[in-house]
Amino acid sequence: MSQQEKAARRAALRNEYWRTMTNPHNHLRGESGGVFDTGLARFQAMRVNHFEHFKPTGRSFKIGLFTVVIPIIVYAKMMKYERDQREHQYRTGQVSYADRRFKFI
Repeated sequence: MSQQEKAARRAALRNEYWRTMTNPHNHLRGESGGVFDTGLARFQAMRVNHFEHFKPTGRSFKIGLFTVVIPIIVYAKMMKYERDQREHQYRTGQVSYADRRFKFI
């Protein structure tokens, strides 16, 4: 498609859009001034129906595993290690009661 054909098509679509958006009689047909975009409607329908047609694969399993499960496990282990270290310091007397964090809870 040449540049001139693209420009002519773009101008025709723009003119049709403005004609339908600025038509004062749209409310009589129940359209409420909006333009029904078939491409946008197809895109939204595709987004809604995506999960109905989802097929689990190895790739989707890996994506879920590496983006959800493994970060949660790693964070939990790091938090457990840090708390155990802090608890060990508290119980052995390395940190005085006045210097402890969260001493009022």
